[in-house]
Amino acid sequence: MAKEKIVVIDDDHKIRAMLVRSLTYAGYTVLAAEDGLAGWELVVREKPHLVILDIMLPELDGFEVCRLLKEQVETTILMLTAKDDVKDRVKGLDCGADDYLIKPFALEELLARVRALLRRYKEMAERELVYEDLKINLDTYQVWRGEREITLTAKEFELLSFFMKNPRQILPREKIMDAVWGYDYEGESNVLEVYMGYLRQKLEEAGEKRLLQTVRGVGYVLR
Repeated sequence: MAKEKIVVIDDDHKIRAMLVRSLTYAGYTVLAAEDGLAGWELVVREKPHLVILDIMLPELDGFEVCRLLKEQVETTILMLTAKDDVKDRVKGLDCGADDYLIKPFALEELLARVRALLRRYKEMAERELVYEDLKINLDTYQVWRGEREITLTAKEFELLSFFMKNPRQILPREKIMDAVWGYDYEGESNVLEVYMGYLRQKLEEAGEKRLLQTVRGVGYVLR
């Protein structure tokens, strides 16, 4: 199983080295940067699961880095700073930080917060399904094809979700009907074909390639 990736952004060499050493020993893949600009570029490039971010940084301060990252990368952010003023904590959280730890800190507490944030990241990731350039959010019912957001009806979303949970699997027509409409469905016999047509039309509206493929005599597959 791939290790969870963490980026540490702190201009204090001793703290940065200690965090890299401790987190690596705890089993994580750890990368580090010593200023805000280099850290922002590193996170955008590496897309880590978690960022440990100091506030007082050269080039770009932690607040600005946090704001930029929340617009560009799906990650969790733990702000780490000597500033214990309530206004700074509120500002950090308003910028998008997921948690806040004040220096000096106990290593055990930092590791516990890292574990909690990574669990939260994993739970969030499991609520978003991605295949090729198609992404759906199971909580917000949003669907994207690349940068284009697509509006689906409840039944269209349920049907697409079933395919997204079973990518590359050839799904027999009966299995799809059972999962989406249920055993007791007594409506039109071609309802699946009709809804597949609706889905394809919306997913391919901007000329995108077809992902929902027909397997003749069997059913359909997302591939």
